[in-house]
Formats: sequence, structure tokens, C-alpha cells
Amino acid sequence: MADNKNIWQELGSNIVSSAPALGALLAPATGGISALIGSGVGILGRIFGLGENPDPDALKNAIATDPQAALKLSLADKEWQLQMYQAQTDRLKVELDDVKSAREREVGVKDNVNRILAYSVVGAFIAMVGATLLGYAKVDSVLAGTLVGYLSAKCEQVLAYYFGSSRGSQEKTAMLAKADPIK
Repeated sequence: MADNKNIWQELGSNIVSSAPALGALLAPATGGISALIGSGVGILGRIFGLGENPDPDALKNAIATDPQAALKLSLADKEWQLQMYQAQTDRLKVELDDVKSAREREVGVKDNVNRILAYSVVGAFIAMVGATLLGYAKVDSVLAGTLVGYLSAKCEQVLAYYFGSSRGSQEKTAMLAKADPIK
């Protein structure tokens, strides 16, 4: 297996110019082939006619001897990226359905339980922060710190439920971090 690991890493390093996403996926491969790496390897195997689970040496030789290797690698890279985008879209659909069902429940049930719990959690959090800042309470034990952290997390969940999560903000921050600086 250790030899296969090295072959996958070498293969990833060699194909990164033609297939950047697949190359980057394979180059840092450690241990066994994960499901994510396996899907990329399966695409490479199919493109080069070696099946879904190709031997790393056979795949390496097929790439080295195929005159259309760069084109096939680019095609495999695009196919893998498409699969990753589809998986991400499916995951986001599930998350949105979850949010939608929570909103529909809120409209359909018309009870005050969630509202009362939300006011209680946010009120307790504000009271705890105020008491701590004004010196009426001390957070100097592990248990107290755990309780403060728990209450803070629950307050964040309440706010995300009523005002939306910060997923868009997190994605925007990640995209900005990857972007080239404006000159």
C-alpha cells in the first residue's frame, strides 16, 4: 500500500498541469484511497479505458503512452469538478429543505413555544454577560466556562434561526481570501 501511496502522489504531481483539481487531489494522498480520491481515480480510469478501480501503475503507463493524455486529463478534471459541484448543490438543497421545513413548521403550528424558548435563551445570555461584566458573577471554573460556552452557542443558534445563518458571509470571506489582490 505504501508503494501505491507514492505512485498516487507522483501521478498527482505529474498531472497537476493538465488536471489541476485531480492532481491536487491525488498529490497529497495519504494512506488508503478515500471515497473522494476514489471518485477522481474512477474518472481517470474510465477516461483511459482502465475501469473504475485502475491499478496505479497501469494508469501511470496509460497516461505516459497516450498521445491525447493532456486532453483526456483535462476532460477528467472537468468531469470531477462537475461531480463535486453536483455534490455541493445536493448538500445545499438538503440544508435549504431543512430551513424551509423549520419555517413551514413555525407558520403551521402557530404556537409560542419556540418564541418563549428563544426569548429565554437570549435573555439568559444577556443577563449572564451583563452580570459577568458588572462583576456580579465570575466565570473562573471549568464548569462555569462550559456553561457560558453552551449558553453562547444556544444563543447563536436562536439568532441564526430567526435571522438566518452566516453561511453567505463565511463563503464570501473564503472567496475573498482566495482572490488575487487588486493592484
